[in-house]
Amino acid sequence: MAGQFWDMVAADLEIFLTTFGKEHRVEGKTIVAIFDEHALRERQGGSELGVAESSLMLFAKVEDLPKQRIPGSNLNVDGVEYTVDDWTPEDGMARIALSASTV
Repeated sequence: MAGQFWDMVAADLEIFLTTFGKEHRVEGKTIVAIFDEHALRERQGGSELGVAESSLMLFAKVEDLPKQRIPGSNLNVDGVEYTVDDWTPEDGMARIALSASTV
């Protein structure tokens, strides 16, 4: 029964990304991802540590992304270097808060 639940979660995730996502290049790999300014502003309003200065919130399937990066690491998205402020995987989806890199 548990396997069926996670199969449904994976299917829902695929539908969500197909409906709302667009192709982006992350570390040279083309993936479907979502940039969500509303979610970023919502988190910034709560003064969440590490997210207050972020400029971009990216959502993508964990399996499509490179290995999880720690805060302060760099991540190239669409040819632009960003600094990872927060990287939270949950139920197959990663939520990544990024800010303009100073490199």
